[in-house]
Amino acid sequence: MTDPITTAPPVLGGRAMDLTADDDPAILSVSGWGDVAPPSDLELLRVTDLTVGFPTEDGVVTAVRGVSYTLHEREVLGIVGESGSGKSVSSMAVMGLLPKSARVTGSVSFRGQDVLSMSGRQKRNLRGSKIAMIFQDPMTALNPVYTIGDQLAEAVRAHEVMTKKQALSRAEEMLDLVGIPQPKSRVKNYPHEFSGGMRQRAMIAMAVINNPDVIIADEPTTALDVTVQAQILEKLLEVKDAVNAAIILITHDLGVVAGMAHRVLVMYAGRPVELGGTDDVFYRPRMPYTAGLLGSMPSLDGSESRLRPIKGAPPSLINMPKGCPFSPRCPLVTQVCREVEPPLVPTDNHAQVAACHHWERMAEVDDPTQFFRADSEVVL
Repeated sequence: MTDPITTAPPVLGGRAMDLTADDDPAILSVSGWGDVAPPSDLELLRVTDLTVGFPTEDGVVTAVRGVSYTLHEREVLGIVGESGSGKSVSSMAVMGLLPKSARVTGSVSFRGQDVLSMSGRQKRNLRGSKIAMIFQDPMTALNPVYTIGDQLAEAVRAHEVMTKKQALSRAEEMLDLVGIPQPKSRVKNYPHEFSGGMRQRAMIAMAVINNPDVIIADEPTTALDVTVQAQILEKLLEVKDAVNAAIILITHDLGVVAGMAHRVLVMYAGRPVELGGTDDVFYRPRMPYTAGLLGSMPSLDGSESRLRPIKGAPPSLINMPKGCPFSPRCPLVTQVCREVEPPLVPTDNHAQVAACHHWERMAEVDDPTQFFRADSEVVL
């Protein structure tokens, strides 16, 4: 039997995507972000039962619990969830960038090689050349005392033998690739001479300068206005296809995920609670938390008069409640939810899994977000 957690769906996700019989199967169009190539069958990254804990004076903070997913060539995997759900920590564990005090278990396999068992030297060779990361804050990620060109050149010379002149030439090519005008003169600029959007483009250039197989983008549009955000995301997809890479997109913005991700992994309290194709997760959520996230989004057509926030707050990662961690906030909670934490199980769609005892109830209604509305607004 095929493992539903690690099987990529055969179709491309995208909330705004409409396919017809005349569509080219090689390139599928996603509204807003241009053309996104579908993933191939080649598996690049496999994460299995990844768990990360941090010892503290009050106990062990289990920031990540049992994360499992696969990533295929040219695939875009979106990871969403509230702050503190373990999105960034799980990706830092994949990169091997966590402090030595972190307790990491499980397995991370890149092209069949066990990443967690690698030596420090092997991990350094892997980072940047095969797996690259775009860090969350472009304002502080760049060194203010070195030019943009020097920092890009250092990134490429760390993995390839070439002269500084050759590395600066490569840096110019990368700045041109990410859409920075006059790259020949811009490589001599310092970070403070770049705007926020240009710094983010420079970070993308640094991530792809060694043609990596996997790009981890951690909130790549933080603190940027929506116009620049759209440009950055479109450029990221263009660069992805140019170097034939896969992307792990970590974000709070469900609209971004809907527009560019093939699959979506929803995390809550350090663990995955739903995984499936983008269309399936957005239109047919099978986990109440996912429905709550979707219901809290503003409606552009004016059909909703106000936002529907999820009541309560995420649980403490030191003293996790018994049963389902979402049960104190869930409108479908029953006694079994308070006593037994549900595993990820296949739903009515074999390529979609959810951690919920009552996913069948979600499947019985056309709009699962209605469970989070006021009683007077619910129409079953």
